[in-house]
Amino acid sequence: MKPLKIAMMSMTHGHTRKYYQVLKENPKLDWVAVSTANDEVKEIFLNSVDGIPCYDSELAMLDAHPEIEAVVLASENSDHLRQMKLCAERGIHILSMKIPTFDMDEYEEMIKIVEENGLVCQIELEMHYNPVIARLKELVKNKEIGDIKAFNATNITLSPVWAFPWQGVPEKSYGKRVSIKEGDHRFRGGALCDHPHIFDMIRHMTGSEFDTIYAEVAPNIRPDLEEEDMLSVIGRMKDGTIFSLDPSWSKMENRLKVPGPGWEVFPKRMEVNITLHGEKGTVMADCFGPNVYHSGLPNDRYTVQYTYFDEWVGLIDEFVDNIRNNKTPLINLKWHKKTVEAMNACYESIATGQPVKL
Repeated sequence: MKPLKIAMMSMTHGHTRKYYQVLKENPKLDWVAVSTANDEVKEIFLNSVDGIPCYDSELAMLDAHPEIEAVVLASENSDHLRQMKLCAERGIHILSMKIPTFDMDEYEEMIKIVEENGLVCQIELEMHYNPVIARLKELVKNKEIGDIKAFNATNITLSPVWAFPWQGVPEKSYGKRVSIKEGDHRFRGGALCDHPHIFDMIRHMTGSEFDTIYAEVAPNIRPDLEEEDMLSVIGRMKDGTIFSLDPSWSKMENRLKVPGPGWEVFPKRMEVNITLHGEKGTVMADCFGPNVYHSGLPNDRYTVQYTYFDEWVGLIDEFVDNIRNNKTPLINLKWHKKTVEAMNACYESIATGQPVKL
């Protein structure tokens, strides 16, 4: 199969660096170029990767490389619609970061753009390619614990704001400045906006959609953030499955501009733990458990080396297959829209203090 000529835009998203290895080494890809949003991310990229042309603007990159077939939108949420339009004008397929937009009118416009131009638009939700998730899905399919009755999940991390400042700006993360609730100084756009994965996973596991959602926000453990960093969500799916979700920035971090060893205060910078309760039993999973832990540099303390890179390989393999064989992605705009609607319902519930019916 002919390698897919691929590029990246902006390089400001927290997942940007996770693509470097697979884009360089995957024989299905020909990594053509990148465009960077500012001098700071350009310098970080040039210090990380050799041999890939780097441009100061998206248009300069696209004009210099008309052979580009697909682009990874590694940008802030507020830039996605503009970049999708740019890609659509040139017939370029799209791998979008995990939140295309929280604005439902914009979302409908994205769907229209993609469909009218015959593009593949895949949403980057790497949890679908996690081997632990694959095993859980298999257990559910085989009815090993019977029908699912309850779903509990955490998606807790440190805050990416210090390395990726746009995630601390409501207009760039949520898309606009919306008070989180009356009398609260904070705005929408924090931890919830960073953690769609478990909202996506319950739909993936149960095959059902959200029915009712209730959410509450906690006081921030980082008082200088103007967005939420701690919240809790409960509710019910249309098939009767009840759930509790924790999508918080509840791991503490050192405020480094470049993520790396020493960023985390607690050794594990991220935990996605899922518990499925069925009619015949319970299964518990630590989705990022198989890591290497050690004591030592850089701060002479217990730290972690992550070993879950295979997720990104699976994600990219499917993206290439979708383009080359004209397939609709598993995580496409229309499918993912219901996840984003549920996340918006969380914010509505926080604002009103009431459950929200979807």
